[in-house]
Amino acid sequence: MFPCWRQTKIAIIHGVSLAGSCAISYWLITYILGHSIAVSRDDDFLGGMWATIATLFVYRFSYEQSIGAALSRMTSTAVSFVLCLAYLLIFPFHLWGLAALIGIGTVTMSLIGRPDDIVTTGITTAVVMVVAAISPRQAWIQPVLRMLDTLIGVGVGVVAAWLSLRAAGPSVLSNSRTDTAASAGGPGLVSRV
Repeated sequence: MFPCWRQTKIAIIHGVSLAGSCAISYWLITYILGHSIAVSRDDDFLGGMWATIATLFVYRFSYEQSIGAALSRMTSTAVSFVLCLAYLLIFPFHLWGLAALIGIGTVTMSLIGRPDDIVTTGITTAVVMVVAAISPRQAWIQPVLRMLDTLIGVGVGVVAAWLSLRAAGPSVLSNSRTDTAASAGGPGLVSRV
């Protein structure tokens, strides 16, 4: 069964907006910040990738979903940021340090009532720590850079989701809440019977 024109329009707007917002996130980190903060070329590329991932993570079919995903992403990144920065200011990378930080992050996320964000916290911690191992000079800068990358990517993703809902038209805005409840895959793409 082929989707109706409305569903096709929403899918196209969503795809174009997501692609454009990912390009903007990548560009902001690699070009703008890369030229204003003295970091290596590798850090520029890693930052662009990380901002793009943050945009992908938060860009959803409804503004409410995007805000929820942004809160999830920022909470996970903030916990990882604090743990990794505290560790890397004192110690160099070590396998047991990585394992300890993932364990502490898991406990922290459970205790603050965000067990669904444990995986994202663990992934963020693993990336930050491994990159710190690859670039041990000033390893403490890695959590700071990844927090900045995440802030940019999340901000771009939330704004892009809001703008694309506006571009899709008022009917999409009024239906996004019911579509969200009707589908885990994304509103607007659910056929109504």
